[in-house]
Amino acid sequence: MTTLLQQLSYTPNELGFGTSGLRGLVEDITDLETYINTCGFILFMEEAQKMSKGAAIFVAGDLRASTPRILQAVCKAVTDSGYTPTFGGLVPTPAISFYALQQNAASIMVTGSHIPADRNGIKFNKLGGEVLKEDESHIKTAVASVRQKLYQEDATVSAFNDKGDLKNSFLTPPVNDAVEALYKKRYTNAFPSDILRGKKIVFYEHSAVGRDIIPEILEALGAEVIRVNRTDYFVPIDTENVTTDDQAYFKQLAQEYPDAFAITSTDGDSDRPFVIDEHGIFHRGDELGAVVASWLKADFAAIPISTSDGVLTYMDTQKIACESTRIGSPYVIRSMATRPDTQITVGWEVNGGFLIGNDIETKYGPLASLPTRDALLPIVVALVAATENNQSISELFAVLPSRYTQAGMIDNFPTEISQLIVKKFSTDSPDTRIAISQYFTGSEGFGKIKSINPLDGIRIFFDNGDIAHLRPSGNAPQLRIYSVADSQERADEIVRLAIQEPDGILRTIEKNL
Repeated sequence: MTTLLQQLSYTPNELGFGTSGLRGLVEDITDLETYINTCGFILFMEEAQKMSKGAAIFVAGDLRASTPRILQAVCKAVTDSGYTPTFGGLVPTPAISFYALQQNAASIMVTGSHIPADRNGIKFNKLGGEVLKEDESHIKTAVASVRQKLYQEDATVSAFNDKGDLKNSFLTPPVNDAVEALYKKRYTNAFPSDILRGKKIVFYEHSAVGRDIIPEILEALGAEVIRVNRTDYFVPIDTENVTTDDQAYFKQLAQEYPDAFAITSTDGDSDRPFVIDEHGIFHRGDELGAVVASWLKADFAAIPISTSDGVLTYMDTQKIACESTRIGSPYVIRSMATRPDTQITVGWEVNGGFLIGNDIETKYGPLASLPTRDALLPIVVALVAATENNQSISELFAVLPSRYTQAGMIDNFPTEISQLIVKKFSTDSPDTRIAISQYFTGSEGFGKIKSINPLDGIRIFFDNGDIAHLRPSGNAPQLRIYSVADSQERADEIVRLAIQEPDGILRTIEKNL
């Protein structure tokens, strides 16, 4: 007998967990690999949460070219495992997550979020919310068990050919419109239908999966929405890596629509927001999160270590308790879960995705909890807060302390090198400070190193107020840098000095390891 593994004409590359969910090259996310991981997740759910056979598992995807194929393999795995795949359509990640949470069901989102189109991913959600970091090892064990069994099948009866493709296509079920409808209702219940009347909002559509539903919700709240630049190809725009081209485009839009109240958009799966003011200036997610938390009158906020210290100062003035976490929604969620139910508990990431840990009664109506990244709530709250205060969007953010941030990343930076850098410089000692100051030098404007925080990557504090934070990507061969400074020009310069090719700070560290 020839086994399925023996039949394969390629060497499988097993998918791994990134910061949140599985990620990989499209060529590695074969039907077979998708099927194995989905079945493994379901096996984990049966063991960990006693999920009952026949239950619905809600499935959705983004607008990448590879997503429909991967969705078919996911639905095949769900069906073969004895469950009912319910297709929410191509909708935002928070939309499918919210619907499944309301049904106390599991969900699976096929998305690579903001990463390039040659990659994709699969995000699993348990009954009650996201897969957390402590779940990942148990899921891997279940996946390994499924993999071993499937690989030993007789190739002649296997559902997969030698390329890892399904031999027979498997149709994705019809779209369940209730998923989109419930997501809309979350906002129309919480805000009045005329709250944004008279406000012109430019929405940059590109390839965001929420490019239809988000403008429709803004219109339902009274706004006039101008839709621009819809693409038929995937745009990997990232709220944590806003390029000079992105910035130039935002300013172009502000000039083309001088009467616009704001310019908004999201990343690919619409869980990271873009809020851009009337001047075309993008306001980063950590600042946006602070504005939203204040408007919601939150008691507690869980926020990543990469958050600007200016935001922490602002939160203190608002009397909102904060806890710094490692970067990634699973860590934010874990921190939020430690708080009493009597508190209004929120969290967000520097990418702007906002999470609510419990049901909230706002001044206008009920807002149901959603403990996963959402782009729409921070967009709506920023627009509403500025409207209530008779402010422009730029004036809304002007109340925050004058600290400025930037972020960037360097591509094709081997993961093992990134990990070596973190290991080498993660001890806050005099020797480590001296060693890393050889790269962050006075000639480039850096002060003396005061301290190093190794909670997640290396966050370096300088006595002139600069902060430089190095962190490997959780799902790609990339090394990210976050900066904080007393001016936008300096924050931009820190990132530029770090990522410039071929001899910037990061490449120089790599060469000297």
